[in-house]
Amino acid sequence: MCPCFTRRQFIKAAGGTAAALSLLPLTESILGAQPMNRTPIFPKGKAKVTMIFSHRPSGQPSWPTKEYDYDGRAKTFIEKYTAGCPQIDFTFKHALTGDEANAIIKEGDVDGYVVACLGIWTGAPSAIMHSGKPVVLVDDLFAGSGEVLIQGGVARREKLPVVVVSSSDFQDGIDAANLFPVIRAMKESTILDVSDHNITAWGDQIKANIGPTVIPLTTTELASYYEKADPKEAAEWADMWIGQAKKMIEPTRDEILKSGRMYLALSRAATEKKADAVTMDCLGTFYSGRVSAYPCLSHFQMNNDGSTGVCEGDLNSTCTQLMMRYLTGRPGYVSDPVIDTAKEEIIYAHCVSTNRVFGPKGKANPYIIRSHAEDGKGASVQSLMPVGEKVTTLECDVAGKRMVIHSGKTTRNVDEPKACRTKLAAKTNAQAILDNWDMGWHRVTIYGDYRKQAMNLARLLGISVFEEDKES
Repeated sequence: MCPCFTRRQFIKAAGGTAAALSLLPLTESILGAQPMNRTPIFPKGKAKVTMIFSHRPSGQPSWPTKEYDYDGRAKTFIEKYTAGCPQIDFTFKHALTGDEANAIIKEGDVDGYVVACLGIWTGAPSAIMHSGKPVVLVDDLFAGSGEVLIQGGVARREKLPVVVVSSSDFQDGIDAANLFPVIRAMKESTILDVSDHNITAWGDQIKANIGPTVIPLTTTELASYYEKADPKEAAEWADMWIGQAKKMIEPTRDEILKSGRMYLALSRAATEKKADAVTMDCLGTFYSGRVSAYPCLSHFQMNNDGSTGVCEGDLNSTCTQLMMRYLTGRPGYVSDPVIDTAKEEIIYAHCVSTNRVFGPKGKANPYIIRSHAEDGKGASVQSLMPVGEKVTTLECDVAGKRMVIHSGKTTRNVDEPKACRTKLAAKTNAQAILDNWDMGWHRVTIYGDYRKQAMNLARLLGISVFEEDKES
């Protein structure tokens, strides 16, 4: 679908309801469908992965047994992984020795390897693990167990980008393999950073360490897009946001009109630059008068539509939220957390949010249109997010190749006049998080239990992980 529909065209095509907006999770469809609105969403290619079956020749005494049907077992793996990993182009190989594994490595560039150990003592897993590519090492139980356990220890000690799977459930290995399309999508992604700072060095580190290309956009360039935004279409977006809100408190309609123009400006810039995510130095540029509207409602709309909008020009949080969007199909919520050890809660507070925490096709929650909390100006969103739900919260330090992560269960939306507008509380090990806090203030929260998948993805990317809710 063209990302340049007007609001009228969108309403007509969608039968008058925003429920038609959709974005399948990456594991279902690599962003192949465009919502009929201004938010651009760009497709990503399939990951290229070689699956290597590691075993000795049949007829040799070894685990699993002397006369084992390795080809028959490999066929089962091929059928299950092909069906379970639709966003992967697999090549299938057998390696009976380390030398044969090294020959496979030389055959061509891939996004990664799945090594299915159907037998032991081949040397192939070690060779593949040291290829420099991310590897999912799978133990076919009672067949490859000894070599997998030993090589898994090597991978941990040497900090290799290896995820080890030892499970009787095929889905566990399939889930790990489905991280390769996320890695591929990150490599093909572009982040638009609206800032007047020189971000070249930071952009180079992001490209080298996690994949995306960062494109700068100055406030002068943004002003040009803003001036060209259609006031009538901006009014249609403003009226939609007001109409769908539970209520509007501080802002006037004129402020919402400015937000509509900002949304059209940022989405137009993202479309022309083919950007998969937008972040903006909103506080610095607004306080200095270089922009006349906050991007809060623009980010709100982009996140609801299945794209990525992040505040404050925070490239670490942008990379984190974009990565988790590809992994889950859900938007992240960037926040400045507040810890309350008396209630064993962490409160995620910010003025940019989403009200479709389960993704564009998920149920919407109520929201209130407010001013930006810190200066009482502009327009932002107070999202009343679902309670009683598991959440995963994390942050990547891209330059340092580190990740922190914790889990919780949402308990309430805090009604407090101080600090940012949206304040989502979650039950967690608050004291441990307080004691372990590191890596800046921002965190990105995703609805759902994605802790294991996020940690495995970090390992494949060569990123160290610290679980900040665990007792030291």
